[in-house]
Amino acid sequence: MKNSVLMICLLLMGALPSWAQKYGHLNYGNVLTLMPEVKQADAQLEVFQKELVSKGERMAVEFRGNVAKFVTEQQSGILSPKEQQTKREALEREQAAIEAYEQEIQRQVNLKREELLKPLTDRLDKAIEAVAKANGFTLVFDTGAFNAVLYGAESIDLFPMVKKELGIN
Repeated sequence: MKNSVLMICLLLMGALPSWAQKYGHLNYGNVLTLMPEVKQADAQLEVFQKELVSKGERMAVEFRGNVAKFVTEQQSGILSPKEQQTKREALEREQAAIEAYEQEIQRQVNLKREELLKPLTDRLDKAIEAVAKANGFTLVFDTGAFNAVLYGAESIDLFPMVKKELGIN
């Protein structure tokens, strides 16, 4: 009986290290910003956004001109009440179109950002996975996420290893 209890204790003690889990952490956003392709994507996104915004600015300039013309015509008394109402409604539609276009700009910029960054985040995810598997990590925490890690005494920073995996100096 003593031998079997001793044997079980020895087996358990030998198995305990294999139960230990290894945790790592890194700031995902910091690694992403170091990737040279992100700067290229940001430049493309800026050009795309400027093109959209310039169209919106032209719409706004035209709208301001139409409003100024309406005010002048109204003050000069050349518009009948019916014409004033028609022009006022047209200006309201024009203003609503500009506001809708501003929202569309935001939507298109967000879609373009996702399109440009998706291959980069996929590449980063693969690099993190490769480093984690190669070094035996059970979990990797993102320290850039709000309240993702409150305490990490047993955690290892994967930042240098992931940078190396990505080929970033």
